[in-house]
Amino acid sequence: MSLIRPILNSYLRNIEKRRLAKTADVAEIRKRFALNARLFFHAPRGTQMAKVTLPDACELMEITPRQVTSDLVIFYIHGGGFVFGSPETHAAMLAQLAARTGARVVMPRYRLAPEYPYPAAIEDVENAYLALVRSGVETGSIVIGGDSAGGALTFSLLGQIMANRWPMPRGAFGFSPFVDFAHQGASHRENAKREAVLPVERAERMVQMYLAGADRNDPRISALNADYQGAPPVWICVGDTEILRDDARRIQQRLKDQGVAVTFLEAHDLPHVWPIFHNILPEARQTLATLASWIKALPRPAGES
Repeated sequence: MSLIRPILNSYLRNIEKRRLAKTADVAEIRKRFALNARLFFHAPRGTQMAKVTLPDACELMEITPRQVTSDLVIFYIHGGGFVFGSPETHAAMLAQLAARTGARVVMPRYRLAPEYPYPAAIEDVENAYLALVRSGVETGSIVIGGDSAGGALTFSLLGQIMANRWPMPRGAFGFSPFVDFAHQGASHRENAKREAVLPVERAERMVQMYLAGADRNDPRISALNADYQGAPPVWICVGDTEILRDDARRIQQRLKDQGVAVTFLEAHDLPHVWPIFHNILPEARQTLATLASWIKALPRPAGES
């Protein structure tokens, strides 16, 4: 483990986690996260970022690395508890992944709660994915992914793809995915103090903002209740001190029980969605490199040349 890891964890736990727990104003949370992203997260030189629109879809951000060497397109759904975050806050991390894979990245600007509760976000994500397919991207050349709440939307999208027989992606991945809307995992209690980023009490408030009374057990909401039989390979990472540790473990088991090939990485004492700290944390860069290698090795779907 790197020397910077405990320093980063201490800062996050004692400053950012406490601030998030105490701040009730959603606008202030959004402003703070956006500011931190601009200050601390930087894309590789030569990266191009542009806002794009596709018919019947929300606005998208397209990230193009200096050298495009792959026909793959990474469809990435940012996290932020369904209430904050944006393509801009996560663009630097995805630019790093784009540089390592040689693939373009497309990120939907989905609507946020509480202004737009369920099903706004998942509708935007589904429509953006289908619009990307209709735009001419080759079937099976899309890899979907997301972090935290974006991980929830990623696996909800994968469940809807399977249920509706939409064109399948080549693979799917999640950084510290949130999938347990009932907070039943033991890690929500065991890691409440060890968790470096997410205050337990804030997690439920954000869920309530997002759901606005919707049924938590609906498979379109809870990825743990979706059917993934026949789904493409999945890659998941989580930290063992995260409150979402058991979310990741449970979605891994759900996928494996349904015959899906899963690569699972549980790292020791790393913060929530640690790849976002790629500018300062060696473990973040290593994880992005590991994921990039997995993406590049994904087999083409059966029937493709």
